Amino acid sequence: MLSGSLFGQEPAPVQAPWTLLDQFDQPYTRNDQLRILLVARSMDAAKLLDQALQGKPADYLEVREAVFVADVSRMPALISTLFAIPAMRDYNYRVLLDREPRVVTRYSGDADKLLWVEMKQGKVVSEREFADPLALEKALQQAGQ
Repeated sequence: MLSGSLFGQEPAPVQAPWTLLDQFDQPYTRNDQLRILLVARSMDAAKLLDQALQGKPADYLEVREAVFVADVSRMPALISTLFAIPAMRDYNYRVLLDREPRVVTRYSGDADKLLWVEMKQGKVVSEREFADPLALEKALQQAGQ
């Protein structure tokens, strides 16, 4: 009798739903349709995504069932309130703000790289990191096919 899983690997646990506010204070709740979770732990990582999305339509991430989460927990409140978050309102894509952080800490990775978490029905399928905006742009293009 098999118990647990095949070949000794445990199945990926279903991620508990979470809700974050975006740069416009609009809530987003993670659901089972989410395919790609993009996580930035630093300004450098966030810039990688911004470069990869230059010239793309506003719904580029949504079409790919992707969301972007930025860890803003280490940013001083005054800086985030007066400068950083208002600047994010100029982006043509949604930025989910992890202020505490509650979501970013669920995933490991290099702070200077953008983490790509592939999900299927609420479960993590794979993770990879990007340090090059062109490689990230290519991966996003492929995700839309």
